[in-house]
Amino acid sequence: MLDLIRERRSIRAYEPRQITDEELRAVLEAGTYAPTGHGLQDPYIVAVQNPEMCDRLRRFNATFSASGPDHDPFYGAPTIVLVFAPKPEQNPNGFANGTLVLGTMMLAAHAIGLGSCWINREREMFATPEGEAIMAQLGLPQGLMGVGALALGYAAAPPKPAKPRKPDYYRIIK
Repeated sequence: MLDLIRERRSIRAYEPRQITDEELRAVLEAGTYAPTGHGLQDPYIVAVQNPEMCDRLRRFNATFSASGPDHDPFYGAPTIVLVFAPKPEQNPNGFANGTLVLGTMMLAAHAIGLGSCWINREREMFATPEGEAIMAQLGLPQGLMGVGALALGYAAAPPKPAKPRKPDYYRIIK
C-alpha cells in the first residue's frame, strides 16, 4: 500500500479505449469502502461512460476553468466519475467524506493499472441551475453538492516521477 501511495500520479492524457466493466466496478467498490463520518456512507458516486453525457460534462466544467472553453478538463479520459455529498447544512462532514471517496478510488485505480486525475470545479458546476438539472438527470436526490470528479482510463504515457518531498512536510511532537 505504501508503494502504491508513493507511485500514484495524476494522469493528464488518456487512451481513447474504454476501461472494462470489471475495472470500473473495482474502482467504484473501493470508493464505497472509504471512511465516512459515523459510517453514514452518504456520498454518491456516479460513473459516466455515455459519450454524450461525458461531452456535456467536459463543456460544462470547461466554462469554470481558467484554461478556457476549448480545454478538455478531463484530459480525454473515457470515464468520468463524479462524487456528490450532502450539503453542509445536512452533514458538515459530507464534503470531507466525498474527498476520501475520491482519494480511495484514485489509489484503487492505480493498483489495477488505471490512470486517474482529480478534477475540480464540481462544487461550482453543480451549484448552478444547469448543474442541478444534470444531477436530476443522473437520478440524484436534491440537497447534494458536487465534491469532485475523476478522469479515469488507461494512461496514454507513463507518469512523471514524484517530485522530492519537502523536508518540513510533517512534524513529530513528543
